[in-house]
Amino acid sequence: MKKKFRAALVQMKSSASKEQNLAYSLKLINKAAKNKAQLICFPEFQMAYSPAEQKPKELHKSAETIDGNFISMLSNSAKRNKINVIATIYEIINTNKQNHKVFDTAVIINDRGKLESIYRKVHLYDALGFKESNKLLAGSNIESPTRTSVGNLGLLICYDMRFPEISRILTVNGASILVSPSAWVAGFMKQEHWEIMLKARAIENGVYVIAPNQLGNIYCGRSMVIDPFGSTLIDMGNREGMEIIDIDNSRIDTIRRTLPLLKNRRTDVYKNYVDVFESES
Repeated sequence: MKKKFRAALVQMKSSASKEQNLAYSLKLINKAAKNKAQLICFPEFQMAYSPAEQKPKELHKSAETIDGNFISMLSNSAKRNKINVIATIYEIINTNKQNHKVFDTAVIINDRGKLESIYRKVHLYDALGFKESNKLLAGSNIESPTRTSVGNLGLLICYDMRFPEISRILTVNGASILVSPSAWVAGFMKQEHWEIMLKARAIENGVYVIAPNQLGNIYCGRSMVIDPFGSTLIDMGNREGMEIIDIDNSRIDTIRRTLPLLKNRRTDVYKNYVDVFESES
């Protein structure tokens, strides 16, 4: 793991055209590599914007398997540019059993072009007037953090950020950087929730949080990078495009020594209440 590395944060307005979004993504990977970035992070729904009126069957037609053209092209670019890529797709696994629904999937592609992690969004956004489960299938696994040349990366997606359990599970299993590709819907108090929770997940776990977000359509932008003490290193506001930042991994250990939240946990006490929590839910 590198002590310091350069990361690229992408804030994009995905169109309904998969081909257009792929071309734009490949352009940004090349640009990031030219700026000596070793990691580039794309938002949720990178593959395509799915408007509310789009039927599940129509979205299913755009979706691909994990070894389809979209990921293959990104993998080739990652290898060619020697850069780690975090990307998202609508994924088909079993076309006969999905009832035209697809998975909302994030992947980690390493700087040799190898697919290292596949995470299917666990918490679907069935809240605040939305119902993602009409089109999407929920994943059932939290993927172990992935060791890369820039650090141990833990994946979650958008609405997952509202559930602190997933961030903590990733952290105690070794994640030093949480990456949350997102398409955070704009609305009353939504930007405040976004910022507060990104900071909370960073502070309580002593990790970097990298959160690339969609812009435009129904989404609020504000792609952010938060350091392990809760400082905002990047806030892209409503600017479309890409920003580059240098990240110092040694800061993680420094913060965890001075604010030892993970060490001070009372798991001996918590375990007595796990069954209670599960029964009440």
